[in-house]
Amino acid sequence: MSRRFLRTVEDFTCHKCGARVKGDGYTDHCPRCLWSLHTDVNPGDRAAGCLGPMEPVGVEQRRGRFVIVHRCLRCGAVRRVRSAVGDSIDAILRVADGAARRGPPGRGPGRLRRRREQ
Repeated sequence: MSRRFLRTVEDFTCHKCGARVKGDGYTDHCPRCLWSLHTDVNPGDRAAGCLGPMEPVGVEQRRGRFVIVHRCLRCGAVRRVRSAVGDSIDAILRVADGAARRGPPGRGPGRLRRRREQ
């Protein structure tokens, strides 16, 4: 039987904004800009071979907490992770606002413009 969660305590420097992040074993994204790296298949296992940057592309709310939606810029994988207490509320609101402006994939204003230009 494989374990679904492996607590891995690691400090890291954010590849996007350069913030130094003190890991606690549950830390999987930068609390300042919310970016992450595609390192895990299951949380903490470091088994993903991709290692691509994970862009925060959406915010959901579940059980009174924010859930950050990340999309890997290298392979396209989408992951949802719970926000942490130290996450920047301004960054969460910026991601949520950007997702609301874009709308569902393939239906945002940019998509309509491209069709008209053709």
